[in-house]
Parts: sequence; structure tokens; C-alpha cells
Amino acid sequence: MGESVPPRRISVHQVLGGGHVADVLLWKKWSGGVLLLTSTASSWFLFERAGYNLLSFVANVLLLLVVILFLWAKSASLLNRPLPPLPDMEISEASVMKAADALHAWINRVLSIARDIAIGRNWKLFLQVAFCLWLVSYIGSFFNFLTLVYIGVVLSLSVPVVYDKYQGHIDEKLLHLKENSIAIKQGEEGAVGYHGARKSVMTALKTVYNV
Repeated sequence: MGESVPPRRISVHQVLGGGHVADVLLWKKWSGGVLLLTSTASSWFLFERAGYNLLSFVANVLLLLVVILFLWAKSASLLNRPLPPLPDMEISEASVMKAADALHAWINRVLSIARDIAIGRNWKLFLQVAFCLWLVSYIGSFFNFLTLVYIGVVLSLSVPVVYDKYQGHIDEKLLHLKENSIAIKQGEEGAVGYHGARKSVMTALKTVYNV
């Protein structure tokens, strides 16, 4: 077997899109990663361990926020103090168009896959989609949706950064594992060929001596 060539190092940041999401997942923006992890862990603890209901929790938080802002504004007008520093409560048209374009592309992608399965009779794509859906269903039988989201966020914030940091070692181990599996497969094929040839020779000798 010839000397294996080490795989070329890839940019995990570019694979993840190279934008703000990639910066968060690779912890290049610590504030975003900490905020995502903290909010997800807090939500999981509140709704899974503490037993809070999502609808009542959101309503209570909004009620508390509205009461605080209302009392702040009233006291500010009475005491000649500045009003609460609230930003403009509106969504820009560019943000709406960007979200709509992303949703439009995603829906078209899903419909294209469905068309390839239903009309194009793409068996390979059908099996891939069926396996993914079965895998999600199987994993979902062990965890509820919120726990699954929490595990996904933790893995998303840990696996990419670990691979980006130790990519050389991981690729080397995977390459050795692939080479060992190929060698084992070739050894099994050689053993099968040897035993087959040996069996053929023994059968031929028995035939000769019987004659």
C-alpha cells in the first residue's frame, strides 16, 4: 500500500457559510455563543425541569415588561425624567424581504425534493429522505422536542469548533480508520478466495482418486 496523502485542510468557517452564524458556531463572537447557549439552557431548565408552561411564561414576561415600561413612563413624566430608551418598534422592509426570500428558497427546495420523489421516481433520494425521517422519528422517541433542540444547540456549538481546532488529528484518525477497513475487507476477500480455491482442489483430487 502506497504512502497515504494527508487530506487538504478545509475551512470550517466557509463550510458553515462564512457569516454571522459561522462566527457564532465557531465562537469567534463570544457574546453570540454565550447568549445562544445560556438562553437555550435556561429555556430547557424552565420548561423541562421547573415545569413552566411556555404560553403562560411568555405572557407573564410580557405583562411584567409592559407594567415596568408603563410605570417608568408615568414616573418620568411626573418627575421630569427622560422616557425609557426604546428603539423604533418597526421591522424594515429589507428585513422582511430577506426573510421572505430565504423562506421562499427553502419551500421551493422541499417541493423540488417532493416532486423528484413523486414524479421523477428517484429511488436514491426517496431512500435518503425516508431514512432521515425514520432516524428523526427514532431519536424523537427517546427525547421530546425541547430536549432535542437543546442537544442540537450544544452539539452545534461544540462539534464545529472542536473539529476546526483539531482538524489535522481528526482527519488523520479517520484516514487510518478508512485504510484499516479497506485492509480488513481485502483480507476477507483473500481468505474467501483461498478457501474457495482450496475447496476446488480438494474436490478435484477426490474426483481423480474415485475414478
